[in-house]
Amino acid sequence: MSEGTTTTAEVDRLAALHRLGLLDTPPEDRFDRVTRLAQRMLQVPLAFVSLVDTDRLFFKSRQGSPDPEMPRDGTFCSAAVSQPSIFVVPDAAGDDRFRDAPFVVGDPHIRFYAGRPLVASGGERVGTLCVMDHQPREFTAQDEAVLTDLADWVEKELAGEAEWAQAAAVQRGLIPAAPPAIPGWDLAGERLTARGVGGHFYDWRQVDGQLVLTLAEVTGPGLGAAIIAATVRSVLRGLGRHEDVAAAVELTGRLVGPDLTSTGTTVSVFHGQLDPESGVLRYTRAGDGLALIRTAGGDLVWPAAPGPPLSGRDAGPRTAAELVLLPGDTLVVASHGRGLVPERSTGAGTAREALDRLLSAGPPTVLTEDVTMLALRRGDR
Repeated sequence: MSEGTTTTAEVDRLAALHRLGLLDTPPEDRFDRVTRLAQRMLQVPLAFVSLVDTDRLFFKSRQGSPDPEMPRDGTFCSAAVSQPSIFVVPDAAGDDRFRDAPFVVGDPHIRFYAGRPLVASGGERVGTLCVMDHQPREFTAQDEAVLTDLADWVEKELAGEAEWAQAAAVQRGLIPAAPPAIPGWDLAGERLTARGVGGHFYDWRQVDGQLVLTLAEVTGPGLGAAIIAATVRSVLRGLGRHEDVAAAVELTGRLVGPDLTSTGTTVSVFHGQLDPESGVLRYTRAGDGLALIRTAGGDLVWPAAPGPPLSGRDAGPRTAAELVLLPGDTLVVASHGRGLVPERSTGAGTAREALDRLLSAGPPTVLTEDVTMLALRRGDR
């Protein structure tokens, strides 16, 4: 462990760092822009956004070095996060604290360091914006002003990251933890987001012996879409006990219409109610999205085409359709069909396997858009 890790302040600092969710994530241009500017404006070969973890430095952004991390003990950045302001080492070879450090006496032979602590929203110093040079040098008041302004920029990005992390935690709490146990039926869901927060959700619940299923997608990324999605979920849940599926979607559109108009967004919805005894699913669709049934024999059946999405414009009455899920049939609904190959669901023995097979040909390793899916399978008997 590094120096100071047993103190309460260090525990709080590390907790704030880990809440950001940035450790071991790929480089991002929003941070790389800052380090490139620091490198050019201060005329140094090395510039970093360094996150100071328990026993290592993780470089969220780095200029002039290929190494994504290094051990923490004895480093400039470890000392810098204990300081309230800019930490400067004009010549490491003449500084008793660092003169024998391996990165001073050996590669990369650092002689100069200047680091401004990066402060999280709770006041914890979680890392540094720092610059280094292979030659000793002075750090002027003008240089300090430049580094301070650039560090303020990074802190704004970190503050936004903390807000995203908090919103993501709230939104995860709205996703059902586990499907209800319904004899003869198998249910699974999946929600993947590009930034942890998005306007997609799936929902299921039992109402008077019936299984109510919902999957919705709000156009647009980010917090605004997430707020509208939470509103749509709440409205549909409230109406589900009193309205037919088509009427519930129509009323939801009217209730959230003013918000959709003001934000310029639309909502695509699949909303259905299953009678587990008969296998009859009564449903309505609005807007984009993928819906298909893989029959027990392996055929693909496409449910009725959707109506227009929910928007600020009155779309008129919504219509419901019915289908019957026979033993061995699987219904799959997805927020969109881009990149998903329906044939991949063929042969799946469970609802979870159906989703896994579809996703194996779908989202890239690094998501650029949200993907939300649910699958409902009737048992073979």
